[in-house]
Amino acid sequence: MRRRLHPVALLAGIAAAILQLAGALKTAPPLAALPVDLTLAAAAALLPCLAMLAATRRWFIAPQLAVPLAAALALPLWFVIAACWSASRQIAAQKLPEVVLVAPVMLMAGLLVGADPVARRALSGTTLLVGLALAGIVGWGVLGGWALRQAMDPEQAKLQYQLAGLGMAMAAGIAAVRMAEAGLGPRGLAWLAVCAALATAALVPGGRAGLVSLGLGVLLAPVLRLWPAGRGAALAWFGAGLTGALLAIGFLVLDPDRAEGLRTLERLTSDIGSLDARIGLWFAALDWAGATAPFGLGTGGFAIAAGHGERRGLYPHNHALEALAEGGLPGFLLWLAAFGGALAVALRLVPRVAPQRAARVAAMVLPVALTVMVSTDLGNRMAWFALGLALSLGITAHEAAPAGETSDV
Repeated sequence: MRRRLHPVALLAGIAAAILQLAGALKTAPPLAALPVDLTLAAAAALLPCLAMLAATRRWFIAPQLAVPLAAALALPLWFVIAACWSASRQIAAQKLPEVVLVAPVMLMAGLLVGADPVARRALSGTTLLVGLALAGIVGWGVLGGWALRQAMDPEQAKLQYQLAGLGMAMAAGIAAVRMAEAGLGPRGLAWLAVCAALATAALVPGGRAGLVSLGLGVLLAPVLRLWPAGRGAALAWFGAGLTGALLAIGFLVLDPDRAEGLRTLERLTSDIGSLDARIGLWFAALDWAGATAPFGLGTGGFAIAAGHGERRGLYPHNHALEALAEGGLPGFLLWLAAFGGALAVALRLVPRVAPQRAARVAAMVLPVALTVMVSTDLGNRMAWFALGLALSLGITAHEAAPAGETSDV
């Protein structure tokens, strides 16, 4: 079956990848001086493409998507209601537009781009290129001729490093899938080198969640690609990857000179204080959820209740606990039906879709899925786009074919 080039779908995939990782790109000093906001530019390119995709395809939606989609659309509406009893004004005013306006658009973007074959390939390829670019920026900035931390204030540098680590994790997962597809020949070795370069770059900035999510994507995404061809190959990949990762980390840990300057590794082995602080936020969220049951603190109310004032950065750092603490029992149940339901549906749908499709979606979703459980809040657009990507496994896009041709799905 001949593949045709679809410029609209191609542009949609490219714009979606840039929008998803724009936070990391536009905060890096080489790109920070751009005269336009990269997020707005990518969104301006993506939105008309999504409208054209929606109008020019026939969409077939699996019935299993009904519950998570309904919950994902109801969750923002509940947080509008929950804002009525929130003590916060500043945080609620920042979060509500992201949850109510941006989140549904990003969900729809993930659904449409993930379901269209051309857009999905463009998304995957662009994500890989952006991840490599971020690895180069971080490596050059920290180990090269200029100090990235000195070019930005501490909070901005921390955010840039976290987002860069997430982008590198996605790229490494995609590269690992390409390596599994290429086999043991020269192409496979080339992809192995790409994975190794991304993993090395992820050791530099200090993002522990980024490094763990990179390992998760590299280990699990290729398993989905290899499993249909034989469980032996899939299990061999997982075993070899896990062994190699443990040996590499052990080699660096046992030799302090080699580990010097690898901030991520240093934080993994010595920075226990930040982990204790994270656990403290989780328990505080549980305490306030119980104290304000069944309707919670209200949108954005956690930071004030926990004694931090109107500081949005001190949210519970766990999507489920944030939904429970601020949205109460209704918020938690809606979150569970949306995000937990998406996980359950994706696991059921994976055996029914092409393995290369499932593997690439997993490579882009797994790092974000881990991040939402240890960092970020409900207003983060990346979480909603990843939710759409996961649910896109249940959607098939067909284009009306010209006379005499079959559709290219």
